[in-house]
Amino acid sequence: MNKKVDLTNAAWVKSDLSNGGDNCLEVAFIDGVVALRDSNDIGDPDARILVVSEDDYRAFVGGIAKGQSSLLLK
Repeated sequence: MNKKVDLTNAAWVKSDLSNGGDNCLEVAFIDGVVALRDSNDIGDPDARILVVSEDDYRAFVGGIAKGQSSLLLK
């Protein structure tokens, strides 16, 4: 996906399973897309953020929810 998204007001969240540390993947749903970042990158203006479509994100997390083991680390 090659869409410019203003993430200035993005509401970033991380998993409830996070231990509260700074080693988590964060997600934001904004402007019809899903943005993903490493929580270690908070405040870094050069941080790389992955932006995917809502449909792609639904397909990915849906595969995990249905037990598609090829999407999981072993």
